[in-house]
Amino acid sequence: MTIAEGDSLPNVEIELPDESKAKLPDYSGQPLVVYFYPKDDTSGCTREAKEFSAALGDFADAGAKVLGISKDSPAKHRKFAEKHDISVDLATDADGAVTEAFGVWVEKNMYGRKYMGIERSTFLFDAGGKLVRVWHKVRVPGHVEAVLEAVKDLG
Repeated sequence: MTIAEGDSLPNVEIELPDESKAKLPDYSGQPLVVYFYPKDDTSGCTREAKEFSAALGDFADAGAKVLGISKDSPAKHRKFAEKHDISVDLATDADGAVTEAFGVWVEKNMYGRKYMGIERSTFLFDAGGKLVRVWHKVRVPGHVEAVLEAVKDLG
């Protein structure tokens, strides 16, 4: 299953760093940026989380919420956020239902070795919970700015 533009927020459950649970549709009512990243405390993922955190005020000014999701545990998210001063909300997809619903659990290939992992991707939902923009195979430099512009364009 893969989500496409025009689809609604999938009714899947995430686990937050405080180990509480939430359903993605609970976030509707304001624009929502959902970004998927492979792993806490790796260079690209750290840079992306720091850049989203630095721009969090700008996203809030535009009325949007930002949520980062990986398969890392809530405890690992807390440690990662503390170590790098990450202020963006991070969530855990422990059972893989969220990455499957978004179609970001994919086969990867590194140095000839194939394995399954999260494709760095970002999804923008409008205040009604409809998917309006998707970025797949994200490259971190300039990405947060592009997402923020798309949020502002929802205006």
